[in-house]
Amino acid sequence: MAKREKGGFWVGVAAAIVYPMSFVLGRHRILHKERIPRQGAALLVMNHISHLDPCYDAVFVHRSYRVPHFLAKHSLWNVPIMGSILKGAKQIPVYRGTTDAQQSLREAHNALETGQVVVIYPEGTITRDPDGWPANSRTGVARLALQHDGPVIPVARWGTLDLYNHYQKKFRPFPRKTITHFVGEPVDLSAYRGKEETLPLLREVTDLLMGAVKEHLAEVRQEQAPEGFYGPRKA
Repeated sequence: MAKREKGGFWVGVAAAIVYPMSFVLGRHRILHKERIPRQGAALLVMNHISHLDPCYDAVFVHRSYRVPHFLAKHSLWNVPIMGSILKGAKQIPVYRGTTDAQQSLREAHNALETGQVVVIYPEGTITRDPDGWPANSRTGVARLALQHDGPVIPVARWGTLDLYNHYQKKFRPFPRKTITHFVGEPVDLSAYRGKEETLPLLREVTDLLMGAVKEHLAEVRQEQAPEGFYGPRKA
């Protein structure tokens, strides 16, 4: 039996809260869980459709025997109890539009350097696409991907939008939903490594990674994915 990566006290607290909640609100289906490495660094690139995504994504990574390290907006650290859990579980705050904006990428780099699993939502926020397809993404994911040798794994998740749609203000716990995670093969970035990290190159790599996520999402949904990405470009 595979050994689970140890996360410490605060990860245990988070698991005690998140596991029951995720079970009550939805069934969990993971496709190709074996593609998540049991040890060593990995960057998981995921789409973002609902504020409930981190709950199910945390369970998904934990059920894959790893401890997830999310990049999440820093304001969550000010929420009572949640802030203590995030800090104790060594999650990574994101400071957008401030002098600390690069600190989150540095912390993510450090996590990968020490062999941890980092989960990133390149879109930066939940997509505004009315059908839930990925929006244009920020290029920080490309910097992380190119500056580390660990696998960069696209993961598509579907089902949480049916459970909670923020923009329509709809929470529909019944009937119980199925939340699906599709784990793709690591993306081969060898053609990009060692090149100057210009904005066009970072944009190309970002779109390559999110394109893989979109392809897997189309497979889960059994629908044809749209061309391109929703909304304006994000640097």
